[in-house]
Amino acid sequence: MSNPTRSASTDELEAVFQRELVTDRWAAAETAFALASRHRDLTDWSASREWVQQCLRLLEGFPAEAEEQVATRRTSVGGVQLPNYLHAGVVQARFGDLG
Repeated sequence: MSNPTRSASTDELEAVFQRELVTDRWAAAETAFALASRHRDLTDWSASREWVQQCLRLLEGFPAEAEEQVATRRTSVGGVQLPNYLHAGVVQARFGDLG
């Protein structure tokens, strides 16, 4: 997926996530957020919940005391807009009961 603003399928995003999980865990957390959003938009609540939980698990491994520690590196992933900051509070606010 060379164009980060193009709408990617969930299968494409999952393949990206698997690569990032090994090479860049922060990018993987951003992609997990995008997958949770994409599945929510498709009304696949179960899959969205799984990706929310995966995102939260990944975020547990990062410090979150300062803004620069939680600032997203990308504006979007696979056509899904990312928030400016990514931490558990943002995920809970965006996904509510799915978290």
